[in-house]
Amino acid sequence: MDELRRTYHHDLEAARGELARLAALVAELIPRATAVLLDGDLEGAEYIIRGDEEIDARCVDLEEQCIRILALQSPVATELRQVVALLKMIAEVERSGDLVRNICKAARRIYGHDLDPKLRGIINRMGEQAQALYLAAIDAFVENDAAKAAALDDMDAYLDALQKQFIETIFESQTASTVDLQVAVQLAMVARFYERIGDHAVNIAERVRFVVTGWVPDHKKAPRPKVDISTLSLDPPAASDETAGDL
Repeated sequence: MDELRRTYHHDLEAARGELARLAALVAELIPRATAVLLDGDLEGAEYIIRGDEEIDARCVDLEEQCIRILALQSPVATELRQVVALLKMIAEVERSGDLVRNICKAARRIYGHDLDPKLRGIINRMGEQAQALYLAAIDAFVENDAAKAAALDDMDAYLDALQKQFIETIFESQTASTVDLQVAVQLAMVARFYERIGDHAVNIAERVRFVVTGWVPDHKKAPRPKVDISTLSLDPPAASDETAGDL
């Protein structure tokens, strides 16, 4: 029995380590995809698009590893929560990788079109906030920190507000005929990709809270407080505020 328990804990820690590495890879790719979009880097776009296949394959392998743990170790109670949560988190990471890939596909579609400074600034801020959310989710997961996990919802509200500001700016640019209609459509999709990456980070954090405390999200909860998008700054936050489907 002791040997079975050691095997279980070894397999579980191995699975957790692989999930952390996959999530860190996605977090690293977010600013790279943003640079691809802003710089019109077709070679970089191709590299990230092709690399998504490896993320998908590693996620499939990790799912199979978790299923073997369930089948061979028959975990119960808290241990069962850990394995079930891992399976859910794997799907969140895999889909986040797809969204990063989609940003690069959009970059190829709008290649050769110039973006005005305001649009570029908001894109940069969305990329920074999406990565900040993902890094915070990873920290909460690795440290089993329910308090850090709970903070992501407010962080995500800021990313949602940036997306709304970006859409408004796109409409203004399109009305003023400073951006082509098809480019505007692609940029609106890009904003949605960043917003969804943030949502996946929040979902990972919610699974952390579930594992640590047994808390289950209330999907009927009151809406988040709205952020006044007119007050959003395109300048990077001060150091003291730093947070540590295909088309």
